[in-house]
Amino acid sequence: MKKLIPFLLCASVGFAAGIPTQRTVIGDYIEARTADVFTGPCFANSEGGLVGELAVFGWKIDKGSWQGVDLDGLSVVGAVKAAATLGDVHHNYYPAKAVLIVDEKASPEQRIALRGFAQKMGGELLSDIVRVEYQPIDLTFKNNDLHSMQATLTAGSLAKIQTRALNEGYHLCRKEEIWYEPLTKTTHSMPVYALAHNFKGQGLGTTWSSPDKRSEFVGNFAVPSE
Repeated sequence: MKKLIPFLLCASVGFAAGIPTQRTVIGDYIEARTADVFTGPCFANSEGGLVGELAVFGWKIDKGSWQGVDLDGLSVVGAVKAAATLGDVHHNYYPAKAVLIVDEKASPEQRIALRGFAQKMGGELLSDIVRVEYQPIDLTFKNNDLHSMQATLTAGSLAKIQTRALNEGYHLCRKEEIWYEPLTKTTHSMPVYALAHNFKGQGLGTTWSSPDKRSEFVGNFAVPSE
């Protein structure tokens, strides 16, 4: 089983990475899938190719700019529908279609920058955006502590993720590990349990609700600004 190493993100992370802090975008990340990401082969083999093609993931930018635009305190969320189980190394899960949900607080200039940031972070998963929505977005952690593993993301009425920590009761076959890595680059991430995971928007030809699974990640990121 992969070890989860505690990590404290601080203001000096940019210097530690050799990147000037003022040119680094830092913040929190959350992700939910429709297949277990922390699991064993007995469960993964039963889900692979059948579920897991749907996901919601989002970024809350604590500090940083993109394309010269200040994005402090703003968020952006993606909902995707892929061709197969996301992260399956044995099958091609592209093409994927995406709905992008942009923080309604953002100015027109910031909205363009948030889209660019999300597409850079999401890569091919966000290359085909079929619909863009502007909604209030909120991502919070209990006691403002990432390592509480208790997070809630709301993107208006369109999407919601809620998490809690995994415990020994979730080791059902005693061979669990991180089966699928996060969908985007993180500085640090941890698998967590899904209390809620839903998407109710338009554009993907489907909506979903997939709670009560070992299917989510929380984490943070620090990436060079562009």
